[in-house]
Amino acid sequence: MVFAPKAEQTKKLMESRIPYVVLGLIYAYLFYLSWTPDTFRLLFASKYWLPELPGMAKMFSSEMTLASAWIHLLDVDLFAARQIFLDGLENQVETRHSVILCLFFCPIGIVSHVITKALSGSNRRPH
Repeated sequence: MVFAPKAEQTKKLMESRIPYVVLGLIYAYLFYLSWTPDTFRLLFASKYWLPELPGMAKMFSSEMTLASAWIHLLDVDLFAARQIFLDGLENQVETRHSVILCLFFCPIGIVSHVITKALSGSNRRPH
């Protein structure tokens, strides 16, 4: 998406759902391995059944839980970067900088793409 955005192989790979299925399976496996009898209690410790930071911090002190969270973020970041990439192709807007930002700092990458699209004068809306 960054080095060869117009290459046919890049387009085919980004149209595929395989990377998300693979990352989803890895996430499910790591999530399963990280689950403990205390997980639910740590996540929903408040009387309102809402996650609280102290419980989440304790839960993420486990390497397995942290690994599953990292895969989760990687999957979401890749999905958002893919949407930006495909929108850029459709609307003929440069996306490399937004894709890079999205892969590391997803919300900033999304904002970057919205700004780039507005500055480029592209008025078409994504699907």
